Amino acid sequence: MEKSILVTGGAGYIGSHTVVQLLEANYSVVVLDNLSNSSRESLKRVEKITGKQVIFIEGDILNKACLREVFSQYSIDSVIHFAGLKAVGESVEQPLSYYQNNVSGTLVLCEAMEEFGIKNIVFSSSATVYGDPDAIPIKERSPVGRTTNPYGTSKYIVELILKDLCNADSNWSAIVLRYFNPVGAHSSGVIGEDPNGIPNNLIPYISQVAIGKLKELKVYGNDYPTSDGTGVRDYIHVVDLARGHIEALKLMEKNTSVGFDAINLGTGQGYSVLEVIRAFEEQSTKTVPYSIVERRPGDIAECYADPEYAKKRLGWKAELGLKDMMRDSWNWQSNNPTGYRNR
Repeated sequence: MEKSILVTGGAGYIGSHTVVQLLEANYSVVVLDNLSNSSRESLKRVEKITGKQVIFIEGDILNKACLREVFSQYSIDSVIHFAGLKAVGESVEQPLSYYQNNVSGTLVLCEAMEEFGIKNIVFSSSATVYGDPDAIPIKERSPVGRTTNPYGTSKYIVELILKDLCNADSNWSAIVLRYFNPVGAHSSGVIGEDPNGIPNNLIPYISQVAIGKLKELKVYGNDYPTSDGTGVRDYIHVVDLARGHIEALKLMEKNTSVGFDAINLGTGQGYSVLEVIRAFEEQSTKTVPYSIVERRPGDIAECYADPEYAKKRLGWKAELGLKDMMRDSWNWQSNNPTGYRNR
């Protein structure tokens, strides 16, 4: 039986872009997604882009019976684990659902993997595990765990679980990818970020204002100690990010005892909110009206990666710049003004 990669949360934003990369690298893919913040349509479009089939199962990582069925039915070699809740502000308001989905969900997944002897996992972590950093750029050896919100804490707890698992059993390999800020879309404009309700992330928010869906952008705080007072982040093109997962898989394939490894995926370049707005306006030729509002709880002033270790360990580096990110975001949004719901 052909070996497959299980992608949890594979119908979501980063998941669907990674599935494209997997199919183009000739992996066979099984996607498990509960569609709580994603759409079945994204995978139909992935099939259109690649001309290849994706096996899709609607199900939840908290449901062990469902996972057992997947592992019994398909010969899974490795798991790329995206499934989870991901809004910082919401996590402050609803910590229990974040710990339930992100932490308990991963525990159930790892128990099922262990039962079936599947011991390779690439985990979708986040730069939020660093909290408010001592120094930037942020290196992998920077202190972790001083998180400023339950979302970040849930990612940190999962990292600890995976580390303990690898320490207890040398057959386990867990590559934890700490993302900075994924943006952009596939250059075809066929798949992209399609959040439910008001977007939590900057670029879809800007895009929806530019297309006239929302009246104006709220900029959370302009009194940070940064060049223009607005928050500075390391934005990374989602296609670059997706490529990082393929390199992580390849590392586990050629090296049976990777153990636990945490790797930053970022560009090493920070941009402020106002710089991003200007870059978007240039690429879209639209004006983005905005107003300054109070800071959000849990937000920090500045955060960008030192990407050197990813280059050394995975042979990976970001190749697409801010212009590409803004152009592709606008291309997706202008072709899909209501996201996946315009069919």
